[in-house]
Amino acid sequence: MTSRMKVFWTFVRHYAAPKSWKPDGVKYGYVTYYPKSPNHVDPSITPSKLLMVTLVKPYMGNPYYLKDILTKQLRLKERGREPVIVKNTPENCALLWKVKHLVKIVPIKLPEKLPTADDLNGTYLHENGTFYVIPKVDPARYEATEEYINDPKKLNRNLISEKLRLKWLSQ
Repeated sequence: MTSRMKVFWTFVRHYAAPKSWKPDGVKYGYVTYYPKSPNHVDPSITPSKLLMVTLVKPYMGNPYYLKDILTKQLRLKERGREPVIVKNTPENCALLWKVKHLVKIVPIKLPEKLPTADDLNGTYLHENGTFYVIPKVDPARYEATEEYINDPKKLNRNLISEKLRLKWLSQ
């Protein structure tokens, strides 16, 4: 007499026939790529030159060689969770692949026009990886703002309240 489990496992094993791969795969070195359709073209992707790496899990409970990768090679601190900027090279990507379960990796999107040495004070790297450059204020606009602030004819709260008080008393 056969058991129910033996019948079940036999049924499950032979339920689906093995899939045969399509013979129209494209070979890229050691990798064979099978496109979705014969005329499928992948979109062109330009990889980011820099990556922002942030530690999201603690070192505790991990082997020493992962701690060495994080501290010595990627220079991430165990405390503080401050992001580190890393070049997008094959060597660094291999290191990040080993510690991918401990870190958050965000590609940095740089603007078309990179800042000059004068504009470096007005830069900001957002947590989503976007690098913002805030241009400097031109001198003419800065002078106009200073003139407006220091203008003696400008009405301020104290002057208005004093004029209204005098007008009220004179009635």
